[in-house]
Amino acid sequence: MNLYKFARTIVAIILFPFYRIKVIGKENVPKQGPVIICSNHISNLDPPVVGITSPRDIYFMAKGELFEKPILGKLLLGIHAFPVKRGLSDRNALRKGLKILDNQETLGLFPEGTRSKSGELGKPLAGAGFFALRSQAVIIPCAIIGPYKPFKRLKVVYGSPVDMEHYRQSKASAKEAADGIMEEISKLIETHQK
Repeated sequence: MNLYKFARTIVAIILFPFYRIKVIGKENVPKQGPVIICSNHISNLDPPVVGITSPRDIYFMAKGELFEKPILGKLLLGIHAFPVKRGLSDRNALRKGLKILDNQETLGLFPEGTRSKSGELGKPLAGAGFFALRSQAVIIPCAIIGPYKPFKRLKVVYGSPVDMEHYRQSKASAKEAADGIMEEISKLIETHQK
């Protein structure tokens, strides 16, 4: 068993009962081919929660500073995280993300770029739109509906694929594409919040 599968199993054993995680729409995630899962971001636990509820292994970007600590850096690489320099246009991270998709893998993104302290949806950065427009990946919106409170229900909802074709045909900007993806996440939250 590799480190990713091992970590995923351990984290699932802990988090599923602790947050009474309910997963909806997992069948919307394609079994093969490149996929981008785009989720809202309300907690530091979001990456592991998306990781254990997705039917596919996911590669996530993580802030570059975390990789400067030797042991943590190696661990993060082992669980499919890769570094991104925040606040900059990090070409290496963009190339790495596109390579993951070229390899028919799954990329996990939080379009807001940072956690929402209020739990409200923030404005997306252009990154998710960049990957969506520059690849042929299927874009799956994901809503994490909290709060993260012990033994209270936490929902993870995977929506239907976002149609990117009209964005490509209208030569939309990466920011416009990211706004469209966020709109789909917002709809999932509205539909499943009750």
